[in-house]
Amino acid sequence: MTSQADSTIPVIVRQHLAKQSIHHAIGPNKSGIVRAEVCLLEDNQGVVQVFVASNSIADLGKIRQITGRDLEPLALKKINAIKKRLNLQTLPAFDDLIQANTIIDRSLFETKRIFIHSGNSSHLMALKDGDAMKRLEATLIEDVAIALPLEDSNYELSLFDHDRDEINSAVTKFTSLRIKQRLEETLEIPPLPDTAQAIIRLRVDPDANIEKLSHIVERDPSLAAQVVSWASSSYYSAPGSIKSVQDAIVRVLGYDLVMNLALGLSLGKTLEMPSEDSDNDTTYWSKAVYMAACVGALVSTIPREFRPGFGLSYLAGLLHNFGYLIMAHSFRPHFQVTNKMIALNRHLAHQHIEKHVLGITRDQMASNLMHSWNMPGEVTMGVRYQSDPEYLGANSDQAHLIYLANHLLEEHGLLPKSLQTFDSMVFEHLNINKEEVEPLMEQIRTNKAELDMIAHSLAV
Repeated sequence: MTSQADSTIPVIVRQHLAKQSIHHAIGPNKSGIVRAEVCLLEDNQGVVQVFVASNSIADLGKIRQITGRDLEPLALKKINAIKKRLNLQTLPAFDDLIQANTIIDRSLFETKRIFIHSGNSSHLMALKDGDAMKRLEATLIEDVAIALPLEDSNYELSLFDHDRDEINSAVTKFTSLRIKQRLEETLEIPPLPDTAQAIIRLRVDPDANIEKLSHIVERDPSLAAQVVSWASSSYYSAPGSIKSVQDAIVRVLGYDLVMNLALGLSLGKTLEMPSEDSDNDTTYWSKAVYMAACVGALVSTIPREFRPGFGLSYLAGLLHNFGYLIMAHSFRPHFQVTNKMIALNRHLAHQHIEKHVLGITRDQMASNLMHSWNMPGEVTMGVRYQSDPEYLGANSDQAHLIYLANHLLEEHGLLPKSLQTFDSMVFEHLNINKEEVEPLMEQIRTNKAELDMIAHSLAV
């Protein structure tokens, strides 16, 4: 690391360092480094920023208790507005950089050497001690534990075969907490829809053909309309109008894509969509459509001898966040709490928070339910291990495609950018040439309006 400010560090941060005479060093933002994270909240009295270590979970309940305020996590749009106003990509943990009351977790404050964000996502700053973060008398160094060490949350990507035990454990946990609803009401999941069952049977039917698939889809008028609408979108630039499901199959989408598209849409309509905060995040169907489009584009770049099946990879992408719907349905009393904790702890993957609050992750829920529905392993395991770039077991291609697509969609501004470290080894695992990815992502960005129209039609 160098001992002087680098020109890559934003001006406002360099000015702050010089004004406060803060001794520091600059270096790359590498994985494995524990950083000071800035968690932002607000109420009608104003904004509060809480500094915690990146390997810990900020506890919303404890923060409310300490402040005596009914604080809510600051919406993503407001966080981005602060960054834009200061011309920062990341927020450094300095108590006088933004106008907010500040609380610093004592365990972070007393760390001998502290790494904080520099304002540039590629670099970190090393500070001698916690005093560099505190310049205001009003800043509170909190003795009460406002952050839970990550190891205490007991989150790890356990094996799929162990998920059932973890689900049972989560159920037992909530039983002991006496959830108001009866347990069987809380965890009741609708059966696999008739349309989805018929499509799964058709998949193994030796006499399957376009006519049979069209008949299954057309039995569900809403689903048929969505498939036709999808094929008619300018995203596919189909000549002429698409008048039927069979027309959509033959002229535009193809048999394999329509089969998996219809299956994904059918499952997506199985559970009631929770109300979503449009100010805070991308909608469920937008994420699904972006992910499916990106996964499909990535598959096309893989050499033919290594290329996984397009249809099931596309379906895994479309259903990658199905666990979100299950979480909203099965753990309804704790769904809002979980989402607020995720919004507060944007430095962590959502799986850590779900494990802490619910005892299980949405990906575990989704993959187990899909497995019980006899869904293809490519989808089940792709969804289950989508956040684990080191997973090399069965159907790892689908998991890695979702992992890579999520990273690319964030990098190109189609999904909210997280602070998660990306493992570039997935390019090698998938036999994807990095140079071929950029034009694909530019094409998806160009077609964003068409993808948004498709997502909107699915949400109504």
